[in-house]
Amino acid sequence: MAFAGFDCSGFPGERIIQTLKRTTNLKYCGYYLAPAPSHSDTSWMGKRSFLHTLGFGMAPFYVGEQIEGPGSHEPSAAKGATDGQDAAQMMNSQGFAPGSCVYLDLENGPPLRLGEYVNSWCNAVSDHGFLPGVYCSHLLAVEIQALQPTARILAFKVTTTAPHSVSGPPYPELDPKGSGFAEAFAWQHQQNALISVPGEAKRLKVDLSSALTDDPSAPAALA
Repeated sequence: MAFAGFDCSGFPGERIIQTLKRTTNLKYCGYYLAPAPSHSDTSWMGKRSFLHTLGFGMAPFYVGEQIEGPGSHEPSAAKGATDGQDAAQMMNSQGFAPGSCVYLDLENGPPLRLGEYVNSWCNAVSDHGFLPGVYCSHLLAVEIQALQPTARILAFKVTTTAPHSVSGPPYPELDPKGSGFAEAFAWQHQQNALISVPGEAKRLKVDLSSALTDDPSAPAALA
């Protein structure tokens, strides 16, 4: 069984979130911890209680150092330790329970050129009482899981990154194994999907995913 979820880099507003919860099968949403090295938009911060009250699960993202493209490019082991501590502190400040999972967001594909950064980040998150996860290309998932066997993998595998309309609800509840990584905890199968929101004139641009639980942040004992 899998559960549908979505994320968008900026908080879309309480009315839209309420409408999605009421009218769709979306069970969880991304929750961007910020400011982070490669994500400055803080609009999700402070919204955990609101989302929890509505019944949304969450996938907290920490957009860390990158290799190329937008964002900061300092993927050293020392920076990984600092950033992992930063992510854990923000998880605490937002009210996530000890043991909850937080996902390091890696936008780059193979080859894996920031293994030391990933390893240090995950170790720092663990040392501060949280469960590390990694959002990454399905083509990097095997290497990352080998570095951190207990980390949850949210793998992305999409057919296009161009904005495109997706019909629904319901939205796909796909087995994460379809990502191409058999041990994936979640699979982001659509990027830049344009979905209709009842009562809204414009379509909402989101990434769509599916996970093995309706709350990808849940501590291991609960998930």
